[in-house]
Amino acid sequence: MKPPYRIILADDHAVLRDGIRQIVNGSRGLEVVGEAADGLELLKLVNREHPDMVILDISMPGLRGIEAAIELKKAHPGIEILFLSMHKKLEYLHRAIQTGARGYLLKEDTGSELIRAIDAIRRGETFLSPIILKEMPSDLIGVLSPDSGYGEDPLTERERQVLTLIASSKTNKEIAEALFISIHTVHNHRKNIRKKLNLRKTADLVKYAIQKGYFSETD
Repeated sequence: MKPPYRIILADDHAVLRDGIRQIVNGSRGLEVVGEAADGLELLKLVNREHPDMVILDISMPGLRGIEAAIELKKAHPGIEILFLSMHKKLEYLHRAIQTGARGYLLKEDTGSELIRAIDAIRRGETFLSPIILKEMPSDLIGVLSPDSGYGEDPLTERERQVLTLIASSKTNKEIAEALFISIHTVHNHRKNIRKKLNLRKTADLVKYAIQKGYFSETD
């Protein structure tokens, strides 16, 4: 008999995990082999269980879903990732796909589309939320087209310079002096960077700068 397709769930809401587990375990050939409530717990669980797929939320405590997915793909490139999120904004979808994930579902899709998404990913396909596909088809063309440029870093050269200085713990005044721009302009750049990356905390901006190679933790 063929062994079951092993899946780990990661979401900080136990009730949601319970519902997903019942759907998955009720489908032939699928088995939930572990559950995690945050990203750090997920990484430990994956190292122990070696699943075929991880289904995870974007918004989790400790280590967020996007960051956890990046770490997962570095350590276990063969594991498939399916995001299950409440966020419809294309920024979230873009960042999720950039991690190497093969699927992005909304939590309101879960009941009817979860197994379809798992099956599609197992076949080597990418599966996106039918709700997003229906509501924003023209926007998705820009996000998913290989020559659109959307998959590249969304920041301008000046915004990258500002972000590098933010990562170096420079104040707005110091950034303005270093780049010969006004403090007001620095403030606007910070606002635009946060909006484009959908990051609010300075610590998250620093992590992004490190991941993109703008700034080394030892600098």
